[in-house]
Amino acid sequence: MLRLLLADDHAVVRRGLRGIITNHPTWTVVGEARDGDAALALALTLRPDIAVLDVSLPRLDGVTLTRRLKREAPEVSVLLFTMRDDDETVNAGLAAGARGYILKSDTGLHLRAAISALGNRRPYYSPWVCELLTAGHLRDHVLSRRQLLTAREREVGCMMAQGLRNEQIADGLGISVKTVETHRASAMRKAGVRTPGDFVRFAIRQGMIQA
Repeated sequence: MLRLLLADDHAVVRRGLRGIITNHPTWTVVGEARDGDAALALALTLRPDIAVLDVSLPRLDGVTLTRRLKREAPEVSVLLFTMRDDDETVNAGLAAGARGYILKSDTGLHLRAAISALGNRRPYYSPWVCELLTAGHLRDHVLSRRQLLTAREREVGCMMAQGLRNEQIADGLGISVKTVETHRASAMRKAGVRTPGDFVRFAIRQGMIQA
């Protein structure tokens, strides 16, 4: 059973999260908090597998809380679930140790995919976050294989590297499975790899995802 802790200062958000999580037969919510201090105390006591945290928590913000959990409860995987989509906040959250970052504007598909990924010790980022991360690297003037990929190829490649199936990628991006297959093949060709496993290693080396 995958055990999750929820932290958000809005009860309606926690209720929505709980509804999605409890609909899964092997996921359960072991605790809820409305501020960062309470979330930290619960995490240290309950030791959940995953902590789903808002960035803008009262008393102790989500980024600082992530950093504390990384230090005091490293076995807890942090999924940041927030409206904050600016690159400064995204980079701060990932630097603090978050294994996942999705936006509240994302569909429930991404929340379920993120929980599944973190439950299997893999990172997960929503398509917009993937694009922010790769765009940040593209400001460098050194040409790399990653820079040969189009924005859509980077999105598809990032989601593929996180273990999503073609059908899941298509649903998440609102495109057809055939289009996903085309972008996937092109991304792998430009990366100079032949297998999804090789692309994962490429994506880690190029900073598209974290190991």
